[in-house]
Amino acid sequence: MSGPLIIVESPAKAKSITRYLGDGFKALASYGHVRDLLPKTGAVDPDRDFAMQYEIIEKNRQHVDQIAREMKKSDALYLATDPDREGEAISWHLLELLKEKNAIGDKPVYRVEFFEITPSAIQEAVKNPRDISANLVDAQLARRVLDYLVGFNLSPLLWKKIRTGLSAGRVQSPALRMICEREQEIEAFVAQEYWTVEADVRHDGQRFVARLVRYQGEKIEQFSITNEEQAHAVKETLSRSADGSLEVLEVVRKQKKRNPAPPFTTSTLQQEAARKLHFSTRKTMQVAQQLYEGIDIDGETAGLITYMRTDSVALASSALDDIRRAIGERYGDNMLPKVPRRFRTKTRNAQEAHEAIRPTSAIRVPDRMKPHLSSDQFRLYQLIWKRTVASQMTHAVIDTTTVDMAAGEDGVFRASGSTVRDPGFMSVYLEGQDDSSDPDAKEVLLPSLEKGMRLDLSEIRPEQHFTEPPPRYNEASLVKALETHGIGRPSTYSTIISTLQNRDYAVLDARRFKPTDTGKIVNKFLSEHFERYVDYEFTARMENELDAISRGEKEWKVLMKRFWEHFSKQVADKEESVTRAEVNQARPLGTDPKTGKPVSVRLGRFGPFAQIGSREDEEKPRFASLQPGQKLDTITLEEALGLFSFPRHLGQDPDGQDVSVNIGRYGPYVRCGKENASLGGHDPGTIDLQTALELVVERRQEVANRVIRDFDDSGIRILKGRFGPYVTDGKKNVTLPKSIENPESLSLDECRDLLKNAKPKARRGRGKRAAR
Repeated sequence: MSGPLIIVESPAKAKSITRYLGDGFKALASYGHVRDLLPKTGAVDPDRDFAMQYEIIEKNRQHVDQIAREMKKSDALYLATDPDREGEAISWHLLELLKEKNAIGDKPVYRVEFFEITPSAIQEAVKNPRDISANLVDAQLARRVLDYLVGFNLSPLLWKKIRTGLSAGRVQSPALRMICEREQEIEAFVAQEYWTVEADVRHDGQRFVARLVRYQGEKIEQFSITNEEQAHAVKETLSRSADGSLEVLEVVRKQKKRNPAPPFTTSTLQQEAARKLHFSTRKTMQVAQQLYEGIDIDGETAGLITYMRTDSVALASSALDDIRRAIGERYGDNMLPKVPRRFRTKTRNAQEAHEAIRPTSAIRVPDRMKPHLSSDQFRLYQLIWKRTVASQMTHAVIDTTTVDMAAGEDGVFRASGSTVRDPGFMSVYLEGQDDSSDPDAKEVLLPSLEKGMRLDLSEIRPEQHFTEPPPRYNEASLVKALETHGIGRPSTYSTIISTLQNRDYAVLDARRFKPTDTGKIVNKFLSEHFERYVDYEFTARMENELDAISRGEKEWKVLMKRFWEHFSKQVADKEESVTRAEVNQARPLGTDPKTGKPVSVRLGRFGPFAQIGSREDEEKPRFASLQPGQKLDTITLEEALGLFSFPRHLGQDPDGQDVSVNIGRYGPYVRCGKENASLGGHDPGTIDLQTALELVVERRQEVANRVIRDFDDSGIRILKGRFGPYVTDGKKNVTLPKSIENPESLSLDECRDLLKNAKPKARRGRGKRAAR
């Protein structure tokens, strides 16, 4: 019998842990989740007390088998998956599988958790194991069941009422609602004109700008001056009243302290990396995972940061000592507050209340680590290091000055300025300093002024402004909004955002989220017919109840029953009462001048399309797919009519075959005889015959390179595919068995047999995992 077996989630961690624990231990990786619900309807059965059917995740089957073989030879099992709910669930699932494989017997099983991959942290965790937490496992099972029930019941409804392939998720759908509601605000926004009046002032050779704050005894509000005529009248009155100078009425000097931001949580790291590094949430988590799991430094693997999924801003006492020591050595003891700063976590339901994200050793300064890191790793590590170190430095001291100046009897101008007297922590890190709205990010210096002084007035200038619509969400502001509303948790933010993009519900436009036509219609359907389940408060309450399960305060099946009772009835009702036509209401654009028939656009099963005529007409309506970039809510009548100019005849090829350009469900394409070729980036309205023929030749060459054997008269061919060689008759594709080593040797009869005996494919969509 060999020594203990310790299981982690990644091979990088396994390598480090083997070295840290010595020869007695063997470490293996589970490679993440080992099993999941069967990806089909019925995997969760509410009628049988929410019984679940699982399957081993195929790509990890070999790893489970390897773990089982090693466990049979080991004398104990240490489950060291990630220290959160998902990690707890992975440990539980793996243990269940090992029991099924008779690999455990009466051997001891321990759950260990550590938040940084360092020798001391891992050795301490192994010395202090615990049991698997049933509460944490139940909370994760409840979350997974909820996600499954919502996804596998709402998604098929979307397929029937809107189009195939769509999905709805428990937290994905409220996030989509946020993006769509912001877009509605922008579309409904009407800009309002307003004017400000500014003065260019000089004193002792220094120029500064002041803004009008009172006029003829009245305070100036945003909309006090609303047009050019009014603004110039104010300017003329003030110019006469001031007569070339302003008198200092009051000088107010204040000194304020600015404290550093706390160290990073998952949410704030994602927000700041998006603002400063332009990282997506997914990229931030991928790079942070690499820094956590370990970097090769001179032949030794070292974890550079603590666990990156956390709601906590707290720092361990040992970490505080390490950080303060590094500050003293690098910046001097004068940059240290008398006592360490201790931040308190504000998030009520913090599930990973251990530590904030921090460097495992503050002595590993970014510049020393740079040779060992990729560019992205270095930039993120530097951000984390600076934020953490700055959080334990002295406050900044900022002098502010506000000066009021009279323009005769008719107006008062005000100028404000600030000077950083002592930068303190700001010499290392300033949160959001890339945001120009930060009043302390940019110094404005004023000359030394005292009450009664007269200052030279160079010019009074009216400035026109217009109110602006609320900005679309970017990744940082969307994560902040999700967190504010209590939707999702640290481990889910990046998944929520990437799912919305992968489903084509939202796209990034200038790094800000804009809903697609599909996203708008899905949101409209869910908001009108399943309002409760896209409601922010309901979603947040559900998250709170899941947190209560993790604390052992609630029983998960009771929560499921209450949810399912209402939800299942609503799904059944909407399936019968809501029609497809009601959901996909057409947007009328006008009348076709040639036929006098109505022109409209709507979303169909294969995407958005334009339509001339209606179902009530004797003649069948004409349809044309919208081109990429065209939107249901912005396309004009002229643009829609232009879609019906296709197919557009271009001429003939050298063999006399007609060549035309058309727009299909997958976009614009060239047709030459019976062959089609995608237009790529070419404009279907302007492409010429020569360019079209070149595309056809390129397509022929591409197909020729894929052909292994062609049985000309039969229409059957053997081709190279993404997943290996396959045989096709143009309608059915059959991947060749791996036992066929020479596909080119197959006869026509053998190919026919393969096509004839091929099993029918399972219906698409049923095998997809429910979206979160």
